[in-house]
Amino acid sequence: MLMVLAIVTWSAVAQSDSAYGDGEYCKYRIHYGFVTAGYATMKVKSKMMGQTPIFHIIGEGRTTGLSNWFFRVEDDYQTYVDQSTQLPLLFKRKIDEGGFTKDVQINFNHQDLKAVILNKENNVKVTAEITPLTQDLVSAFYYLRNELDISTIKVGETVDLDMFFDKEGYRFQMKFLGRSALKTKFGVVKTLKFRPLVEGGRVFKAKESLTVWVTDDDNKIPVLIKADLAVGSLKASLYDFKGLKHPFKVLSQ
Repeated sequence: MLMVLAIVTWSAVAQSDSAYGDGEYCKYRIHYGFVTAGYATMKVKSKMMGQTPIFHIIGEGRTTGLSNWFFRVEDDYQTYVDQSTQLPLLFKRKIDEGGFTKDVQINFNHQDLKAVILNKENNVKVTAEITPLTQDLVSAFYYLRNELDISTIKVGETVDLDMFFDKEGYRFQMKFLGRSALKTKFGVVKTLKFRPLVEGGRVFKAKESLTVWVTDDDNKIPVLIKADLAVGSLKASLYDFKGLKHPFKVLSQ
């Protein structure tokens, strides 16, 4: 669940110019048609890690109601991002999805271009190489929110970055599909439509199974995500928000 949200802009920018900040909170309703399967939240907190100002970003997803009987999900994703470089220092992933569990911690050393992966379920630690500017699954989304220049992006253009997930790095790509006005719970908003290219298999049905609409403003928060999964399809719709750094613009109610 959180993987879907997370997969949905280069170089460091001053915090005053950033797309997000301390106290940002977004809640999403995960649903199959009219049936609510669960909720996911994304929270940003400003903290210190030693002498380094960081953003602690927490993503949580939970199934609700009857969904717990069929496929119970409890997801917890956390990343600790250096505010000055926008690079992740620590990533945590603890999930239980229908009995499939993971409890992994990744420490990033961007100076030595190394990542230390600790599997907390069996206490196994391995080290892998990373490339410069590597992001984790959650930090990548916030990095892109800051660095993507929406004033110059063109239809068909692909945004790329290096991402590290589980035990290896890969090239993440996201294609821009255009602009549109989208009806949401809060009214009609201007959006940017993207298609992240994902790996088909256990989670997604095919490479182009995910579509994301983000606000066409300085926040660039997702308002709708559609995913064709290996076991069906679902949507994630913005349900609630607070603490946005910039105005949330509504064209009409």
